[in-house]
Amino acid sequence: MLAPLQLLSATRQNLWRLTFIRILVLGAQAGSVGFAYLFDLLPLPWLQLDITLGFSAIVCLLTAIRLRTSWPVTELEYAVQLAFDLFIHSALLYFSGGSTNPFVSYYLVPLTIAAVTLPWRYSLILSGIALALYTLMLAKFFPLDAFVARENMQIYGMWLSFALAAGVITFFAARMAEELRRQEHMRALRREEGARDQQLLAVATEAAGAAHELGTPLATMSVLLKEMQQDHRDPALQEDLSVLQDQVKLCKETLQQLVRAAEANRRLSVQEQTVTHWLDQALNRWHLMRPEATYRFQRLGQGDVPMLAPPPDLTQALLNLLNNAADACAEGLEVNLDWTATEIRISIRDHGAGVPLAIAEQIGKPFFTTKGKGFGLGLFLSKASVTRAGGSVKLYPHEEGGTLTELRLPRDARGDEA
Repeated sequence: MLAPLQLLSATRQNLWRLTFIRILVLGAQAGSVGFAYLFDLLPLPWLQLDITLGFSAIVCLLTAIRLRTSWPVTELEYAVQLAFDLFIHSALLYFSGGSTNPFVSYYLVPLTIAAVTLPWRYSLILSGIALALYTLMLAKFFPLDAFVARENMQIYGMWLSFALAAGVITFFAARMAEELRRQEHMRALRREEGARDQQLLAVATEAAGAAHELGTPLATMSVLLKEMQQDHRDPALQEDLSVLQDQVKLCKETLQQLVRAAEANRRLSVQEQTVTHWLDQALNRWHLMRPEATYRFQRLGQGDVPMLAPPPDLTQALLNLLNNAADACAEGLEVNLDWTATEIRISIRDHGAGVPLAIAEQIGKPFFTTKGKGFGLGLFLSKASVTRAGGSVKLYPHEEGGTLTELRLPRDARGDEA
């Protein structure tokens, strides 16, 4: 996973842009030198200029090859690349009039890029280098003897220098700043995910302890219920005891499933199945948990039924969403299954009071609940599980009342197996 992350780093992207702009500037410089040579506008040392431009072209090629490797691009390397541009520009100025050359203002372009993309210490060092080179150009350079030619070059060079500087600063610096903002946004998302994972770890630790502690009282309750069924023959009581026995059995099976799910996650063993089979199993299990709820299931997708390899926590996430809908209104739930070429969509609509807009943004955060019971963890854990599988969960107020819960999954959802 290291190489892809490095390939997307802001410094690497900025070095790609610097190389691209360097090639454009090199083309403009070579064109200017070629134009002056063909029309014999200036008495310049053509061989030295050609060698300097050729060296710059070689560095551009080597940098492009280097950027195709997985080696990380550091800020120091990027600063050295900008310093190279300053030295190459100084060499070209030295052989073409020094400080009298209108292209001397191009010194500001690498400095602007450094100020936008690098820490202040690198910008300060590069500014010192540029100032020293500019000062050297004032005292020592290859003189131009032709006054008329120098005047023509001044007019043409000022225009081209301004065009290059304006284009580079506008495009390059703006794109760099945009890339930095994108990277900062990604870091903020990673920090948010890290905080969420810490909350999940805390919840998982408490859940593991609770599951271990619940085994003994559930076993005791099961034994007592069997004894009560044997001692009391009242039909109405027998029916209630049977319901209680089923609920205790369901609790024990849930705890056993937690153990099996943890083992499956450890071994990364998930079973591929059709989404309709997975959803039927989940709905049957949920209806056993909530026998008072009524629902209508409708399959909307056409064509081949997509396959799914759901991790164990994805099924639990779906059960949590169904429970939330049933808590809002247990009667007349609508469960729809649809799919496209890229995703699977499961929608759950209840006919409850709906989600108040004032607290809509708080729903899904840990320990926040709109119900009088519960811990406010169901939707939080569901969203975390679905996100791990590459999907999303969203709640919408339905136009006809109630709440629409929409679960979206990629067609190859397998969870985070890395």
